[in-house]
Amino acid sequence: MQDMLVSIIMPVYRHEKTIVKDILGICDAMNDTSWDFEIIPVVDGFVDNSFEEAKKIKKNNVRVVGYKTNRGKGYAVRYGMARAKGDLIAFIDAGMDINPLSLSMVLEHMDWYNADIIVGSKRHPASKVKYNWVRRIYSWGYYLIVKLLFGLKLKDTQTGLKVYKRAVLEKVLPRLTVKEFAFDIELLAVAWRLGFKRIFEAPVDVNLDFTKESKLRHGFMLFLDPNIRGILYDTLAVFYRLKILRYYDDYSRRKWVYDKELEMRINTGEVYE
Repeated sequence: MQDMLVSIIMPVYRHEKTIVKDILGICDAMNDTSWDFEIIPVVDGFVDNSFEEAKKIKKNNVRVVGYKTNRGKGYAVRYGMARAKGDLIAFIDAGMDINPLSLSMVLEHMDWYNADIIVGSKRHPASKVKYNWVRRIYSWGYYLIVKLLFGLKLKDTQTGLKVYKRAVLEKVLPRLTVKEFAFDIELLAVAWRLGFKRIFEAPVDVNLDFTKESKLRHGFMLFLDPNIRGILYDTLAVFYRLKILRYYDDYSRRKWVYDKELEMRINTGEVYE
């Protein structure tokens, strides 16, 4: 597979202080591999100077895009995919909680297994992970929910590093509706339903620090964290659309709205490069 181009999409929200370092870190990590690559940072709303900072990087294989209004990680990833040229499409979160050297590991797993999808997993036995015990409990609980609802044979679906064959995303993305909290599980569950069964996990190097954003630092109980509540709500909504409404099946094609919405926003000049 290593003669293929890899597109690396990075959703960016409020990372003006780190975005240049983030992008250059990915460049350095990928330059040490034999993969040809492009990096597409997608600035999800002009709420700070992330777009201007990212634009300071002048590299032929770095293409910064963005739009005015924050619309969530799922929307950002889908927009990046629409601009990607690669045969393989990788997604990695900004902020470098995930060591960019992990990219080479997930790509090697893609090659070894001839996989449809490789998921970076905190629960892989070879992973190096640093995050607090409360989040470990949440991660375990969410794994059980996902296994029960969708039957996916994955121990971790939420780590922000994954790689897909382009053919998978071309089939799956137009059907998706979640723009924020449960985008990852919606994509994986729909891909599995459509017959893309070669989904495997790979180790990652992760250092997660939730103290700045999580409501847990204010003494809230776990279920009161708004992000966690949002993930659970959206996950149940994905189950309802998948198993009850069968919204993602081919016969519901006329209900899929993403392509029309994106086209409208491009035509109104809201998207920038």
